[in-house]
Amino acid sequence: MKILGFSAYYHDSAACLINNGEIVSAVQEERFTRIKNDMQFPLNSIKFCLQNSNINANELDFIVFYDKPFLKFERILETYLAFAPLGLENFYKSLPIWIKDKLFQKQNIINELEEKISNKVNWNDRLVFSDHHLSHAASAFFPSPYEESAILTMDGVGEWSTTSTGMGAENNIQIDQEIFYPHSIGLLYSAFTYFTGFKVNSGEYKLMGLAPYGQPKYENLIKDNLIDIKDDGSFRLNMDYFNFCTHQTMVNKKFSNLFDGPPRKSSEKITDRETDLAASIQKVVEDVVIKIARNIKKDTKSKNLCMSGGVALNCVANGKLLRENIFDNIWIQPASGDAGSAIGAALEIYYGMLKNKRTTSKNLLVDSMKGSFLGPQYSNEEIIDRLKNIGAEFEVLNEEELIKKTADELALDKLIGWFQGRMEFGPRALGARSILADPRSPNAQKDINLKIKYRESFRPFAPSVLEENARDWFELDISSPYMLFVANVCQGKRIFNKENIINRLDNINLKNSLIPAVTHVDFSARIQTINKIQNPLFHKLVDKFKEITGVPLLVNTSFNVRGEPIVNTPEEAFTCFMGTELDSLVIGNCYLKKKNQKIKNNIFYKNKFDLD
Repeated sequence: MKILGFSAYYHDSAACLINNGEIVSAVQEERFTRIKNDMQFPLNSIKFCLQNSNINANELDFIVFYDKPFLKFERILETYLAFAPLGLENFYKSLPIWIKDKLFQKQNIINELEEKISNKVNWNDRLVFSDHHLSHAASAFFPSPYEESAILTMDGVGEWSTTSTGMGAENNIQIDQEIFYPHSIGLLYSAFTYFTGFKVNSGEYKLMGLAPYGQPKYENLIKDNLIDIKDDGSFRLNMDYFNFCTHQTMVNKKFSNLFDGPPRKSSEKITDRETDLAASIQKVVEDVVIKIARNIKKDTKSKNLCMSGGVALNCVANGKLLRENIFDNIWIQPASGDAGSAIGAALEIYYGMLKNKRTTSKNLLVDSMKGSFLGPQYSNEEIIDRLKNIGAEFEVLNEEELIKKTADELALDKLIGWFQGRMEFGPRALGARSILADPRSPNAQKDINLKIKYRESFRPFAPSVLEENARDWFELDISSPYMLFVANVCQGKRIFNKENIINRLDNINLKNSLIPAVTHVDFSARIQTINKIQNPLFHKLVDKFKEITGVPLLVNTSFNVRGEPIVNTPEEAFTCFMGTELDSLVIGNCYLKKKNQKIKNNIFYKNKFDLD
C-alpha cells in the first residue's frame, strides 16, 4: 500500500511517501526551490519521493492533502461576516483569489498532478483530503513508539481548530476537545512576534530565543487584557486588541497602547521592552500548555503524551512541561509544523481510514521517524563529480581519517560545514546538514551568528551531545534526538557572575559555563542527544571530539545563512562555504579547506539578507 501525503498553499509545503505504513521519504519544497517556507504545490518534493522509492505515479494507491479547503473557506467567510463591516475591503480583495485558487482546490490539485506528475493516472479516484488537526495528531501519534497516548495539537489555525486534544490507541485517533478560531495560542504568540519586529511564521524562534534576556513584567497585563485562561487550560482571546481576523496586520492601536507604543520595526534596535514582552508571552504560553496537559492527563489517564502543531516547536515550553512530570513519556513530531502534516495525512489514511494494523517497538526510545533523516542523499561518487565540476579543491579520506581530521579542526576552534547522509525533514539540523563548532569557545556563538548566519547576535545555538553522556552535562534525563526540549546546564558546569542576576542583552557575551557557545543567558540549552543507531557517523565524530577534549558535545546549527533554507545539494553547501567564514567543509568523504580553494570570489551572500 503506497500513499503520498502532501501539504501546500499556506506555508512549508512538503511531501511524504509511506509504503505499507513505513515512512520512506519526506522533504520540504523549500529545499529544492530555495524559497524559505515555500508554500507552492510541492512538485519537486513529490518527484523526489517517487524517484527515491523507484515508484511510478500509477502505483500510488492514494494521494492525500493535509486539510479540507472547503472548511477553511467556510471559516474565512464566516469570520468576515461576523466582523463586518470591519475588513470588508480586505475580504473583497481576497475573495477572487479564494474562488480562483483555493475554493476549487481539488480540481487545481488534480490539474497540477496531471500536468506535472502524470496525465495517465486517474487522480480523481485517488485524491483524498484529511482534516488539518487530524493530520497533525496523526503525525504525532502514529510515528511515536507508544501503543496508546494522549494527543495535544496546537497551532495558529487549521480549518477551524486551533487547539485539539484527544487519544490515540493502536490504529485509531479520537479527537475529544477543540478550541476554535479566532482563539489561538499560536496566533497570540505570532502577534507578539509581529509586535517585537520579527516576521510571522518564521520569527517565532527569535521571540523564544529573546525571552531569557527579559523579565515577564507584562504577564499579568496579557492575562488581564488579552487572554482569559481557565483552570483546565481552555482560553479565549479578547479580539478588541487583534486585527488578524479582518486585516493583514496582527494587532491594532489598542494593543500598541497597552504596551507603550507601536510595534518595533525590523530595522530598529531591540530594547528592554521587546525582551520583556518576549519573556512575558513565553510565560503565558507555558502556563496554558501545562494547564491543558494536566487536564488531558485527568481525562485520559494515559502515561504518554504526543504533540504536534507549530506550538509544539516551542522547545522551552516543552522543557517546562517535561519537568512538571505530568506524563511519564512525551514524544513530539520533529516536523511539527504544516510540513509534518504531510506525514500525518498519509498515515491517517493508512491506519485511520483503511484500519491497517499498527505495530510499535518494545523499546520506547525507537520511533518510526528514522531520526528524521528522510530527504535526499548523495553517494561519494556523486559528491566527487559535483565538486570537480564546480572547481572545488578537496581531498578524499577514509572514514577514520575524516573523523579524526574534522574533530582535530573543531578542537582548534575551526567552524566546519558538515554534509552527510540523508537530509533532515523538519526545521532542525540534526547532524546531516549542520554547521559545527567547539562548544568551549567563548566566541563561537557571536562568530557563527555574525560571520556565518548573518543574523542577530542574541540567537542561541544547540548542543549535540552523546546520549550516554547527556546527564553529566545537562539536567535532562530523557533522550532528545530531535532537539525539541530545553534543559539547564548542570550546576557543576556553570560559571556564576554577578551580572547573571539580570539577563539583559548586555550580557550576551558573558561566559557563563564551561560550554559557553551552547549555554543561553539563563543557563539553558536546546539539546539534541545522539545515539549510535540513528546517526552513527555523527556519533563517531562527537566521540572523537570527546577523546581529544574531554567534552562529549558540539555546537550544531543548521547549514544555511539567514533567509535561505538548509542546503540540499553539494553545490549549495559549497556556495554557503565560500560565501561565509566557514573554515572547512566536509561532504561525504571529501574534505575541503577554505585556504586551498582557487575560487577566491567569496561575495556570495554579502548584503543579501535584510534584518527581518
